[in-house]
Amino acid sequence: MTCAASLLTSPPPFPTATTKTHFKSRYFIPRMSLNQNPPNPTPNPNLLTSLTKLLWGPSLPPQLLISTVRSTWSAAWHLMMSQLAPSDPTGRYTRPTSQFRSNTQITLQNKPGALHLYVGLPCPWAHRTLVVRALKGLETAVPVSVASPGVDGSWEFRGRAIPDGDRVVPGLDSANGCKTVREVYKLRRGGYNGRCTVPMLWDVERKEVVCNESYDIIELFNSGLNGLASNPDLDLSPPPLKRKIEEWNRIIYPNVNNGVYRCGFAQSQEAYDSAVNELFSTLDMVDDHLGDSRYLCGDVLTLADVCLFTTLIRFDLVYNVLFKCTKRKLIEYPNLHAYMRDIYQIPKVAATCNFGAIMDGYYKILFPLNPSSIRPVMPSGCEHEFLSQPHNRTSLSLVDKNVQVPVL
Repeated sequence: MTCAASLLTSPPPFPTATTKTHFKSRYFIPRMSLNQNPPNPTPNPNLLTSLTKLLWGPSLPPQLLISTVRSTWSAAWHLMMSQLAPSDPTGRYTRPTSQFRSNTQITLQNKPGALHLYVGLPCPWAHRTLVVRALKGLETAVPVSVASPGVDGSWEFRGRAIPDGDRVVPGLDSANGCKTVREVYKLRRGGYNGRCTVPMLWDVERKEVVCNESYDIIELFNSGLNGLASNPDLDLSPPPLKRKIEEWNRIIYPNVNNGVYRCGFAQSQEAYDSAVNELFSTLDMVDDHLGDSRYLCGDVLTLADVCLFTTLIRFDLVYNVLFKCTKRKLIEYPNLHAYMRDIYQIPKVAATCNFGAIMDGYYKILFPLNPSSIRPVMPSGCEHEFLSQPHNRTSLSLVDKNVQVPVL
């Protein structure tokens, strides 16, 4: 599934929808050849002044200047957005599908290090794989390489990881020594020129992409590698709850996980209005449901909760502001915010949440949505100290009830 930074990295035409879309920068800065001397290394200040006055000064009527700039920017914005986020004729964002789905052979991997995980920290789809990997105790069995979004949106490895306590941080490609995730994809037999997204699970011995669909990966981590896990007894998708998990995913994925992107990447007012109404009606319903249920499916944390959590943890940080999800902040939902803190405080989960990297990956990379690249200050309600406050939700686990999935 698609994360924000990876939405910039692949050349059109776009395939179908998933977890991540890519866009190559369309901006070119004219440069003199290094083998030539510029004919006039010092610009004529009078010429620059005259040009500035012509474009921005009294030589052009203010009304004409504003309308010209506005129409030019609008045309450029729609062009950039068509590459960043493919849409249907109504301006509604359509998410491309994953190119590499799960393969039954991956369940046969029985030795540590046979599989390698590639992620990017801003991406909510990659984040869910980090959470399940940590909860199952697969850190040694499935090593991870953490890429950072480049200025053109491509995923790249910039240098050795700088330790930040136990928090996951960007670093080098420890499996293949590549400089970018695209280079890793191209190592597979026959090469690859498609969308190079994260998360991506790599077969180290066969030099092959195993899977780049986030939900397939977390299902594998949950039950397919128990022989390698240090917490094999944890089951985030127990058989009695599978149907409820699927029902919740059918609600959460289109309206919340993808819903925030449908708001942020809408290219018409009608598309935005539809997406934002569906997003907040769903959040209202889930908040009400969590008033007497500790997790989505009752007393047990499931994969559905993990998928919802990685969107919620980014909501006030990014989506509320940058993606115009402004009707309410998550902190204004008493049950949802406490539920998010509950999951955040589960051992190992907080270490997967790198808020600085998340904010940089959106505000500094998604140029069409934030041309200044200025990163706003972190909301106080998103700071670790605040998220570590008591959530008072354990009492909900003491009630024996048959949790039903609400119908939208």
